[in-house]
Amino acid sequence: MIEKRKPLKREVVPQARYFNRELSWLAFNGRVLDQAFCEKYPLLERTRFLSFVSSNLDQFYEIRVAGLMQKVDAGITRPSLDGSLPNELLNEVRERAREMSVREYECWRKHLQPKLKAENIAFKPVEGLSKLEFNWLRAYFRREVYPVLTPLAVDPTHPFPLILNKSLNLFVSLRNRRKKSGAPLRAIVPVPRILPRLVKIESQNKKGDTFVFLSDVVRHFVSDLFPGHEAVGAWVFRITRNSHLYVDEEEVENLLFSIEEELHNRRKGEAVRLEIDEDVEEEVLNYLLSSTKLDLKDVVKINGPINLYRLMKLPDMLERADLKFQPFESRIPSLLSQRENLFQELSKKDFLLYHPYDSFTPVVDFLRVAADDPEVFAIKLTIYRTSGDSPIVQSLMDAARNGKQVTALVELKARFDEEANVQWSRRMEEVGVHVVYGLSGLKTHCKCCLVVRREKNKLKRYAHLGTGNYNPSTAKTYTDYSLFTSKASFTADLANLFNTLTGYTRKPNFRKILVAPFALHNEVVRMIRDEIKAVKAGKEGRIIIKVNSLIDPECIDELYLASQAGVKIDLIVRGICGLVPGVKGLSENIRVISLLGRFLEHSRIFHFHNAAVGKRTYLGSPDWMPRNFFRRIEVVFPVEQIEEEEKIISSLEAFLNDNEYATELKKTGLYQSRPHRRKLFSVQEDRINSIKLEIIEQKQESLRRSSAGKSKNQGKSNQKNA
Repeated sequence: MIEKRKPLKREVVPQARYFNRELSWLAFNGRVLDQAFCEKYPLLERTRFLSFVSSNLDQFYEIRVAGLMQKVDAGITRPSLDGSLPNELLNEVRERAREMSVREYECWRKHLQPKLKAENIAFKPVEGLSKLEFNWLRAYFRREVYPVLTPLAVDPTHPFPLILNKSLNLFVSLRNRRKKSGAPLRAIVPVPRILPRLVKIESQNKKGDTFVFLSDVVRHFVSDLFPGHEAVGAWVFRITRNSHLYVDEEEVENLLFSIEEELHNRRKGEAVRLEIDEDVEEEVLNYLLSSTKLDLKDVVKINGPINLYRLMKLPDMLERADLKFQPFESRIPSLLSQRENLFQELSKKDFLLYHPYDSFTPVVDFLRVAADDPEVFAIKLTIYRTSGDSPIVQSLMDAARNGKQVTALVELKARFDEEANVQWSRRMEEVGVHVVYGLSGLKTHCKCCLVVRREKNKLKRYAHLGTGNYNPSTAKTYTDYSLFTSKASFTADLANLFNTLTGYTRKPNFRKILVAPFALHNEVVRMIRDEIKAVKAGKEGRIIIKVNSLIDPECIDELYLASQAGVKIDLIVRGICGLVPGVKGLSENIRVISLLGRFLEHSRIFHFHNAAVGKRTYLGSPDWMPRNFFRRIEVVFPVEQIEEEEKIISSLEAFLNDNEYATELKKTGLYQSRPHRRKLFSVQEDRINSIKLEIIEQKQESLRRSSAGKSKNQGKSNQKNA
């Protein structure tokens, strides 16, 4: 039986009890933008943060703003959890997002661009190029750009074209050279996504690097597309569209085909935002608004290159190690470093890895070895997001080719990764992988793998459980945990889970893992209440939770009750937080911090001080949001090894001591820097330095063993010769 939410009685819940979800998200993205301003980071890494801000805002408009607009259009007036009415909230969200966009471009124009120039990395307008640079660019345009551009006239016989979601376009005002007194003509020039948005000028100048934005290049040479006409004005613009996928899983016969169809429809969903050059003529703006059915409130005028996400590739286009993070080498546990001994080592003990400080390589090796091992009979794995050249998927395909039973549970509705997952699904099916899509109405968000292997005429199961995706690429920059285990209690639970997801079953029972939407929410509430009971019994109550988002109202209310009972609660929430901390009589015992840094904090950890040994600390895939508790398949698993649990708790305490990059949420909704009364401490930098020392010690130990082995062999040789 799936857990159901109990309806909240809003009339007895003071509105000050919760922060608004949308406004909390905007505050989070504001903190990401703060990283782009932060001079503690290398310069090119700051451009990455700036590009993240742009990408995040895109997705916010595509999903959250689009949803608010639909509510307003439908006449829905029901307030959100914090009491905000849809129309009022939409206006406030638009205004705050517009202010963020202004600050984002100020960061680029007034901070990053000048500092890049000081490092001999210049972003120039076409008019600012030298003669040699201009000649190179003109040849580049004619050779690489002009052939793929398609100008689209807009007149009574040529209606306004469909503008694809987030595509780069120019609106061009033209005049016939022979009829200069005539009314201006209109045209749209879409810029294909296949063209690189940053153009690096190739020249003999060894003093630095010069870049031009593609939009400036097309604008400068746009008249070439219209022989006999001259461009009297050209403005870059971009439309953002509603990107919800609308699929009724109960009605469709083939989910894969339906998702593909909806992906096509997404490109032409209702427009929700118009970004355009700030010097656009009023007549042109009004025409675009009427053509896209948008309002002036939906316009964001840009002073700079539209869509700063294009800066994401800049660090990779430059050989400037001095302007990037120092290279970081992940640690591979010595016992997991030899592929041929992998199953042998996993049969002896559990291994808990902490990525990216611990390498993701053992996870990849786990599947590669399983694919090639003739004793492996079956592999089962969940896929939510993975990399473009995924060795994980390749291993599954190799295993299927080798005759093994391979099952992949692919989540086709992983937001903004739907298209990639559809493609992977088709490729896997072609080689014999059984691809299934989980339970109807529920996203499969858990990170689980099960391998069945024959050992001594018996079948033995090996499991991997994680807090992050099976994505070797993001595993280098996301912090996540991985557990390898062959314990029967864990592997039996996973076998039960996979059978639940692929077949028909009643409410499943699990011995070790907690699974949403079946029992996880009830168990979380129970563990919070157990801390309250412990305090009333005279014990010290303590809860530490680390998640990406915390907006589930029932959990928030339970945490408020725990705070009022005297339980000390520390919440490490990277993103959205609906809980209001530090309110006397409500939440004075709750502290909320957020940490953004070199690595994206992605792991979810739940620690309850007074729970039974082996059930005090859990790791897993869910945030504390209604969607995770009630609309997704999520798995959390206990950390049973005392030594590993102590390491995790020590890590959590280190987060709470970070006063360099962490910020603390106040009851006003603002985030403030942590006090600097002591020496600056960064939990991520401290961990990096610790891993560096561990790797040095590991290499020295390896050399000692190698040296000892050589001495032993030499001694045997001398005895033989004697």
